[in-house]
Amino acid sequence: MQPAAVSNALGAVAGTPSIPYRHGRPDYDFAAALAKVSPGVKAKAQKQAQNFEGMFINSMFSEMTNGLKGEGPFGSSVGTGIWRSMQIEQYSKAFAQAGGVGIAKQVYRTLIMTQAKAGGNPQGKQA
Repeated sequence: MQPAAVSNALGAVAGTPSIPYRHGRPDYDFAAALAKVSPGVKAKAQKQAQNFEGMFINSMFSEMTNGLKGEGPFGSSVGTGIWRSMQIEQYSKAFAQAGGVGIAKQVYRTLIMTQAKAGGNPQGKQA
C-alpha cells in the first residue's frame, strides 16, 4: 500500500505545481499557459489586470456619485468635484488591490493565454 500524497490548502500535492481552478474545476489550459510565460510577463500581466480593474471600479464609483451635490467636507464649493474625484480614485485603487470584483482574474487569465499563444514574449516579439 502506497502512502497517501500530502496536499496543501489549495489541494495541490506537495512537490508538484498547483493547478489553478476556474468555476470549481482544474484549469489545465491556464496551467499550461502559465508554464510557457516568463515570471516577468506574469508580473506585468498581473499589474495590467489590476490596473484595468481599478479603472473599471473608478468608472463605476464616478457614475454612482455623479449626482451628488453639496455633500462632503467642502459643501458645494469648486473644490468638491476635485476632492471627490481624488477620493474615488483612491477608493478604486484600494478596492482593486484588495481583490476587487473579480475582473482582474479574468483579464489576467486572458492576457496569459494570449502571451502563451504568442510564444511567451510580449506582443509576440522575438527575444
